[in-house]
Amino acid sequence: MRWRSRTNYLNHKKEARVFIFERLEYYSKIHGFEFNRVSIRNQRTRWGSCSRKGNLNFNYRILMLPQHLANYIIIHELCHLKELNHSPRFWNLMAQVMPEYQESKRELRVIKI
Repeated sequence: MRWRSRTNYLNHKKEARVFIFERLEYYSKIHGFEFNRVSIRNQRTRWGSCSRKGNLNFNYRILMLPQHLANYIIIHELCHLKELNHSPRFWNLMAQVMPEYQESKRELRVIKI
């Protein structure tokens, strides 16, 4: 299956939006994250991103990942709402929200987008 095709993107965008919003709401409620707009995209090089305005972007192919890796990406971007960098404070926040984040981070590095 060609996951990068526009047809695949259009066919799975709604499903990705539902899945991502469910996870965003879950973690935001527990940890007090507040975000603005959420976009689902067909990106070639990123799983997700966060803007200074609190807008979140996610790759629709997050659906292909095991749940724990999808959670890692979503939590990672939510943590950027409070720390818009990869400083020790950011990673401390990640550890508070997802104590096992380091294993997921390692696992995700070997998966091609």
